[in-house]
Amino acid sequence: MNAEGIRNLVMAGLPGAEVTVGGDGYHIDLTVVADVFEGMSRLKRQQAVYATLAEPIRSGALHAVNIRALTAAESRTAGRG
Repeated sequence: MNAEGIRNLVMAGLPGAEVTVGGDGYHIDLTVVADVFEGMSRLKRQQAVYATLAEPIRSGALHAVNIRALTAAESRTAGRG
């Protein structure tokens, strides 16, 4: 699965999210910045992102996803915004 396809799935499942996809096509590094993460635990944030990718993970089209899920405020603090 290509980066654009991954980005589109996450953005469809988490409207308004800023999604950055990196990696080599097999190992995916995903940074998702969304206000919907406000008040969520790290685990709940990752579950929300994984839910948007359930079908390609289940089918084997997507492997080894590393997720960094942040709110917009956390992203600014981390120097991303």
